[in-house]
Formats: sequence, structure tokens, C-alpha cells
Amino acid sequence: MMSQVEEIQPTGDRMKKAIRWISETILAHPRKNRKTVIEEAQLRFDLTPKECEFLNKNFTDREEERE
Repeated sequence: MMSQVEEIQPTGDRMKKAIRWISETILAHPRKNRKTVIEEAQLRFDLTPKECEFLNKNFTDREEERE
């Protein structure tokens, strides 16, 4: 169950936390598929479709996209 603090977080705070989490996860697990990490962050931080689009556009590894 989500706490009230999480429910009232401004969108920008969720996005900052998601980007931080993505960066830390990729550094800790460099072989992990970046797209999978981004998708997990989108769910974990309850991001809007526009925020998800931003992450996919700016953080997806171009090499992974070609495979």
C-alpha cells in the first residue's frame, strides 16, 4: 500500500527519483538490459506517459534498439 507521502509527490520529484534509480541500477548491473530497467522505473515511480516517452527517448541504449 502506498503511503500518503508517495501519493502526493510532485511529478518532478518522481522523475528525479526515477532517473537516479535508473542510473544507479545501470551502474550496479551494467549487463542488465537498459530498456528493461527503464520499464521497471516507469512502473516503480508511476510515471506519466509523457515522462515515459522522455525516458525511452533519452535513456534507451541505441545498440539495444537495433537488436
